[in-house]
Amino acid sequence: MIDWKQKLTSRKFWAAIAQFVTMVIIALGGGKEAATQVTALIMAGAAVIAYIIGEGLVDAMRVDDGDELLDLETDEPTVDNK
Repeated sequence: MIDWKQKLTSRKFWAAIAQFVTMVIIALGGGKEAATQVTALIMAGAAVIAYIIGEGLVDAMRVDDGDELLDLETDEPTVDNK
């Protein structure tokens, strides 16, 4: 099964998508300016998606009391680094 969280937070994945879209734009006769703008939009969107997923994962690890984090492998509370 595909791990979509990992894919959507991967810079390599988004770079490949941006490269593919850029090549399609150029192949269809679009200018370099349009390809550059679309690539910038894709990478900006990727940064936002990665941030949202990353923050969601951190929030999901929080224990009900709000401050304690769980270790992803053991589901045990981690050491408080405040």
